[in-house]
Amino acid sequence: MISAREALIAAAKDRILLTDGGWGTQIQLRKLGEADYAGSLGLGHDQKGNNDILALTRQDVVTAIGEAYLAAGSDIVSTNTFSANRISQADYGAEALVADINHESARLGREAADKFAAQDGRRRFVAGAVGPTNKTLSLSPDVNNPGYREIDFDELKDVYREQVIALAEGGADFILIETIFDTLNAKAGIAATLEAEAKAGRELPLMISMTLTDLSGRNLSGHTVEAFWYAVRHAKPLTVGLNCSFGAAQLRPHVRVLSDLADTLVMVYPNAGLPNELGEYDELPDTTAALVREWADHGQVNILGGCCGSTPAHIAAMAKAVQGLPARRIPEVPVRTRLAGLEPFTMAA
Repeated sequence: MISAREALIAAAKDRILLTDGGWGTQIQLRKLGEADYAGSLGLGHDQKGNNDILALTRQDVVTAIGEAYLAAGSDIVSTNTFSANRISQADYGAEALVADINHESARLGREAADKFAAQDGRRRFVAGAVGPTNKTLSLSPDVNNPGYREIDFDELKDVYREQVIALAEGGADFILIETIFDTLNAKAGIAATLEAEAKAGRELPLMISMTLTDLSGRNLSGHTVEAFWYAVRHAKPLTVGLNCSFGAAQLRPHVRVLSDLADTLVMVYPNAGLPNELGEYDELPDTTAALVREWADHGQVNILGGCCGSTPAHIAAMAKAVQGLPARRIPEVPVRTRLAGLEPFTMAA
């Protein structure tokens, strides 16, 4: 069998692929109680809202959501591990369970992906989801001490490495570093994944996804889309893209910029519009699908999906909307020295 990287690239030459949609909203719809989250683990903290721990206490819920996305047309299913790291799990007193949570979530994703592949012979993939944590390497949380950091690079790298190793051992094909609001955090995740490859004994292709925090097109650490790409391109990611941020309409110009720049696959999975006054997402599947089809019509994307507020119905609508459309062709980018501060810099030839 060819590698997951080769298989995904081959599939993306023929058509626009689909990743999955939001997990948090799907879990919320199930109205789970504290007992569902806590199970029999005997943890001292209230676990309600700790979505990641369901990989240990309600595996049926995790499997059902993953299979619903695969049934809707997803080629890639992500693991329910956005906050399954030592920093985030410390809020629930569950940091000792990080390896188990990630391993089991990846295993459940692998079982679901292989089940659907066995039904029709089309390979499905598992992306191990790695969120940004609630710490930032680039910014101080203390307005009176701009040099202060709650965590340093090596510590965050170790946090990520623990998570990545467990995801790989559980069966994840790729490592998805997503919702990147701080480019330096992403670099720690990249370094951790490169170190984890030696432990896993196999390649762990990277999927890297930035999130924009304002309409000008910058993340929280201040990088533009172009500068961000130059900052992470050295990692040779399998995909680069945008997720969360805003709805598809607001992402349009930034998707175009990234599509023209990136000499790799582009994956974009926006929120289902912007939240209403109650924090809920009202954008209907056909509306989201029509918006992302515009990117497909212009040859700007290779992989589509959804983030906050999206559902299996959104993924099914996207699959229908882009069926038969040609995939984006990866551009040949002239070789130049391209650097990044907050803005990009290209050294003249």
